Amino acid sequence: MNWLTRVRNSLPFQSKRETNDNLWVKCPNCQEMLFAKEYEENQQVCMRCDHHGRIGADERLNQLLDMGYDLLEQPEVKEDPLKFKDSKKYTDRLKQARAKNPHRDAFSVGSGQIEGRDAVVGVQDFGFMGGSMGMAVGTAFCAGAERALTRNCAYVVVTAAGGARMQEGILSLMQMPKATVMTRRLHEAGLPYIVVLTDPTTGGVTASYAMLGDIHIAEPGALIGFAGQRVIQDTIREQLPEGFQRAEYLRKHGMVDMVVHRHELRDTLANLLDFLQGEKAA
Repeated sequence: MNWLTRVRNSLPFQSKRETNDNLWVKCPNCQEMLFAKEYEENQQVCMRCDHHGRIGADERLNQLLDMGYDLLEQPEVKEDPLKFKDSKKYTDRLKQARAKNPHRDAFSVGSGQIEGRDAVVGVQDFGFMGGSMGMAVGTAFCAGAERALTRNCAYVVVTAAGGARMQEGILSLMQMPKATVMTRRLHEAGLPYIVVLTDPTTGGVTASYAMLGDIHIAEPGALIGFAGQRVIQDTIREQLPEGFQRAEYLRKHGMVDMVVHRHELRDTLANLLDFLQGEKAA
């Protein structure tokens, strides 16, 4: 076949255009194939079924904050304090997660404005080890609260997590009371603390700062809970209602204040800041 290859290569035909593997994405809800560029321009919301996809910290900050915000440096904490190893070393899992993520851990904080209103926004990224809460996440959360106290402005936190990070054991659980203390300090200072619950928000994060906000907003269809549905059913020996841990069900039963579409989230937050900081702004 060498002569055929030489003849073919000598002909003045253009080589076949290479196609981008990321040209299309499949909606995890309706299974429709979506043009990736249109999907991204629609803020990772499916154009067919309106499913809200999971997004990273940088994209979330860019969606909520005005241009020119400051990104707080992520705090340095002791890594692998327990020398933990399961099927992999914890240090190897961290390296693997950081290779796929622009940040060192699962919680990032931006300090700026939301449509001209001063605000600090903390974002939990489910793409980094399932958004699990370890010492780095707890310390970053507290750093964001400290910045809000310093600037005398609102603190908005966007949650997405599978719970505490098991590789850090009791040290990860200690982040729950530490974060709770910071929410109390915000309350005592009269500063709004708003929580945006996204898919999924579960475990120790739900049991701490995710449910301590002055106002709780959820994205449509977000899974919100502490334990999983199967675990609860096996424990109480009762069949639970369909979708009882979804945002709409929780809104109906008073656990969430409002369910807001991603396209409307920025405007909603700006209006809430006007309402909650009205006296301060005046």
